[in-house]
Amino acid sequence: MLIETEPTPNPATLKFLPGRTVMEQGTRDFASPEEAEASPLAAALFGLGDVTGVFFGRDFVSVTAAPGVEWHALKPDVLAILLDHFTAQMPLFRGGSADFAVPPAEQEIADDPADAEIVAQIKDLIDTRVRPAVANDGGDIIYRGFDKGKVYLKMQGACSGCPSSTATLKNGIEQLLRYYVPEVTEVRAV
Repeated sequence: MLIETEPTPNPATLKFLPGRTVMEQGTRDFASPEEAEASPLAAALFGLGDVTGVFFGRDFVSVTAAPGVEWHALKPDVLAILLDHFTAQMPLFRGGSADFAVPPAEQEIADDPADAEIVAQIKDLIDTRVRPAVANDGGDIIYRGFDKGKVYLKMQGACSGCPSSTATLKNGIEQLLRYYVPEVTEVRAV
């Protein structure tokens, strides 16, 4: 089995492509060893001690190294864990069920029912135009709410903590949403 790697815009994060589906649907972000307990793979990666984030996408795993850690030292250990996991066809989540892929409830902004059509347009643009581009960079972006012209989004994976994430939000996503949905005045990260 060959696992390819790709750099991401976040120098602390590498994207690993095992050549097979990682998540059948959705994504999952692990920002701590405690969160990673839901997944044997994520727990093993955090167990290396030099990992501060693990993200599962459809066909990739993004791993974020701790500050000061050099990828040339960490990469062989990450590859070994991924290779062992996928070769043995181990379950991604404890209990072997994709039900464990649903993260704990996160802060969401309650959408006004009067804005239903606007919210539908925003979600469609995020799903069709933004998420595929962000996934190419080893991350994901999750809609969290719309309130008085402001769209609230959560950056995950390589995008979380990326030096260029603010520019991506303001110069890319905000401009796109404002162009197609005039009611949008601002995009904010949560």
